[in-house]
Parts: sequence; C-alpha cells; structure tokens
Amino acid sequence: MSEILKNLSGQGVSLWLDDISRERLRTGNLEALIRDRNVVGVTSNPTIFASALSKGDAYAPQLHDLAVRGVEVEEAVRAITTYDIRWAADVLRPVYDATGGVDGRVSIEVDPRLAKETEKTVAEARALWWAVDRPNLFIKIPATVEGLPAITQAISEGISVNVTLIFSLERYRAVMDAWLTGLERARANGLNLSGIASVASFFVSRVDTEVDRRLERIGTPEAKALKGKAAVANARLAFAAYEEMIDSPRWHALSAAGARPQRPLWASTGTKDPSYPDTLYVDELVTAGTVNTVPEKTLEAVADHGRVTGDTVRPRYEDAWNAMAALKEAGIDYDDVVRVLEEEGVEKFEASWGELLATVSSELRKA
Repeated sequence: MSEILKNLSGQGVSLWLDDISRERLRTGNLEALIRDRNVVGVTSNPTIFASALSKGDAYAPQLHDLAVRGVEVEEAVRAITTYDIRWAADVLRPVYDATGGVDGRVSIEVDPRLAKETEKTVAEARALWWAVDRPNLFIKIPATVEGLPAITQAISEGISVNVTLIFSLERYRAVMDAWLTGLERARANGLNLSGIASVASFFVSRVDTEVDRRLERIGTPEAKALKGKAAVANARLAFAAYEEMIDSPRWHALSAAGARPQRPLWASTGTKDPSYPDTLYVDELVTAGTVNTVPEKTLEAVADHGRVTGDTVRPRYEDAWNAMAALKEAGIDYDDVVRVLEEEGVEKFEASWGELLATVSSELRKA
C-alpha cells in the first residue's frame, strides 16, 4: 500500500476508479486496486464502456448468447453494461458495508441522448435502478437544466444519484437545490432518508483545457500567466458553495431526519496538458468529505509521487476568488466557458454512446 494513498485517504478523500471493464473484473484487478491502492468506488460512462468492449474477448460469450437470442442492440448494451455494474457492486460490497454505505459505490449513466428530456431520464433511471438492483448503486444523471427535475424526482423515489457534468458554480447550486428538494419530498413520502445517497460530480481538467485555449488566443503575458489556474479555483469555490449549503437551516432539518450529505466529487482529474504535474488535480483538491475519481494512470502517479500536504481547499478560498477575478480581468467570459463545456460534454457522451452501440452491433453480427 502506498503511504501517499494512505495519507490521502487519511485526509478524508475517497479515491474512486474512473474505469470499469469485464477484464478488470474477471482477472481480479479491481479487488487488487481495492486492497493495494485504497480504491473505494468505481465510476463508468459511455466512453469507458466503448473502450472496454473494443479490447480483448471478455465480452465474447455474452455477445454470442445475445446474438443467438436475436436481442436488439440497445437491449444488448444494457444487458452488457448492467452485468458489469452488478459485478463491480458485488466486489465493492464489503467496502460499502464497512463504511456504512458512504463508499463502495458504483455508478452507471443514463442514456446521454436523454440529457434534454426530463421524463425519459427519470424512466431510464428507474429502469437501471431496477435492473442492477444493488444498494451501492449510483445512477448518473447529467446536470443539464432538464436534468435538474429528474434528479429531484429520482431522489424523491429513493434512487441514489451521481449528478454528472457539472461545470458552473451557478448550476452546482441548482443541483444542490434539486437534491435537497428531492430529499424533502422523500421525507414527505415517508422514505428512510439514510438509505438515499448522492454525489455531485464537478468536472475539473476540462475547465483548464477550455480556459487555457482562450488565454492563448488572448496572447498577452498576463493572460498566459493565468494558464492552469481556472480549474482548481473553480472547484475550490464549488466546495465553498457546498459548505454554505451544509450550514443552512434547510440542510440541518434534513440531516436531523437522517439524510446523508451530497458529497462533492472531483471528476475529470487526469491532466490534459502534459506540461502540468500529472497529480495536479488530486494534490490541489485535498479536503475531507470529498471524492476524487481518477483514471488508473493518475492513481498510479499519485501513489508514486503525489503531494499530500494537508487541506488544499478550505484555506485557499481567497486565492480561488483572486484567480477567478484575474481571469475575468484578462477577458475570460466564465458563463460562456461553462456553457460551451456543458454542450461539449453532452455531445461527447452522445458520441461515445453511438460508438458503444456501433461496437455492440458489429460484435453481434460477428457472433
């Protein structure tokens, strides 16, 4: 076990693996990461599944049976992905039990093509919740405007939700409101609030990618000096917003009724710019009560040379505000940045879903 990873966990950061594949599951790799790398959760998305299906032969037996049965491609995709999610949930069940349901979680995403359709998103969330049928499941719902009422409805029905694709502070506050409203409705419906969990996935590295591109285009020395500052500052201010929420009378009433907090989750934490430290979005976002979901490459980098120096979020709010003010002064339109990122995020996941459907369709024809 890496001492660095032990220290990170000791600071109250839950490390989740941003990857899943049947090969990991059947070889025992996920168990090894839980044992040796302090991994206490797993997230998935259409891109991850498309990649997993394109490598090796782990899915061949199931694909053969689906082809023999004449199963339609979209049903086949759900059969394949929910199988992996159930398996991973069972592997992580001891962690779930040991942490009282805080960790040991596995996430599966609703069809990203439904990101702008509230009713269909709710229906899909219900279907996935039923199909996987594990208490340590999270249903991933995107934080689009149309996704917000779907989040509320799912939570009100006792479905645990991983809210994904959050980029802006304003939208994050709307996500927290949607979650709180869902809990209030669940309480009114007589549900046990302690059984309803949620995380809010605030995307990190993509913010720097978009902002840095704009800073390069501005081209001044002052603008270029701000590269690599936006993503961490944005995430730190998101945590400040979270702290405001948990200090509110509204949350205190729900907490007294047994509700669990909606933990902030740092997503997209692998660095995209090779000139940045490969552990940047882990080292600079250490604070208790958070989740950091990392690709395995980043996990290994942190285990080897990550810098865990204590809380790097709460003491640095002023730095974050100053960085955002400087970016605005340099000509960065924050509202436009987060709008573009959300649109691109939905488009990318839709494209990955299309790739996943095409891959499964091709494999079904071969089987």
